[in-house]
Amino acid sequence: MTIDLTGRVAIVTGAGGGLGRAHALLLAARGAKVVVNDLGGSVNGTGASLSSAQIVVDEITAAGGEAIANGASVSDPTQVEQMVSETLARWGRVDILVNNAGILRDKTFAKMQIEDFRAVVEVHLMGAVCCTKAVWDTMRAQNYGRIVMTTSSSGLFGNFGQSNYGAAKMALVGLMQTLSLEGHKHNIRVNCLAPTAATRMMEGLMPAETLAHLKPESVSPGVLALVAEDAPTRMILCAGAGSFEQAHVIMTQGIHVGLHADAAEQLAGRWNELGSLEGSITPQSAGAQCEVELRKIAAAPKSA
Repeated sequence: MTIDLTGRVAIVTGAGGGLGRAHALLLAARGAKVVVNDLGGSVNGTGASLSSAQIVVDEITAAGGEAIANGASVSDPTQVEQMVSETLARWGRVDILVNNAGILRDKTFAKMQIEDFRAVVEVHLMGAVCCTKAVWDTMRAQNYGRIVMTTSSSGLFGNFGQSNYGAAKMALVGLMQTLSLEGHKHNIRVNCLAPTAATRMMEGLMPAETLAHLKPESVSPGVLALVAEDAPTRMILCAGAGSFEQAHVIMTQGIHVGLHADAAEQLAGRWNELGSLEGSITPQSAGAQCEVELRKIAAAPKSA
């Protein structure tokens, strides 16, 4: 099976370099018309220039593809809506959205200013919200959409000095979980990608020989698979160095303590039992937690 995106229209944010560039080039190589969006700022989000996006567009067109450059700030709803309007005016549809744009402002939480926390959340989380909101009605009307949120191991598992980045990245998982439910009947499939790649954000964090294995191009096949016609939905796909894994938000079967004066003490004495992975589930909706808890009440001894 070959994934063919001929006739599809894709918007890739933060596509002027690194992962976004690799994603845009691969989608274009498989036939998609691509909007290469990039503000053209620095890693910390300052500055702006359309030149990086245009360079990627030139690469795509030189290879026989079709693309346009766009310099909208993803966290500005007006600019994003204008980007989508221009895309629709040119190509008539939007089939794929890859929310890749992001910035870093790493510091320990003790030293971090609220402004630096807010700025990172604004770009990663609200940028994805703004872009997704701008294409959502179009995708609903055409009964087709493929959306990729870029999460991170820093959000899934934590990383020292990245409380702002980790919080924003985990929030994208929550956004994906709900939008995959709301988009289901409209054939809108929403997934998360957790990439490991040698980009500007990784410079100085790992030895050069390690970074050589982490080419952005080794991650992009994951994006291609997630935006294909038969793509899954509600997946957290980890990718790096040519390897791919799935991450899951799971819930253990836990224990039933009941409503007693020493309920907290009982709980504190049974952490290991509570954390047993035997019989754990991947809930399909928020109501699953309540269902599990009510089943345990029904199964508990009447005196409990």
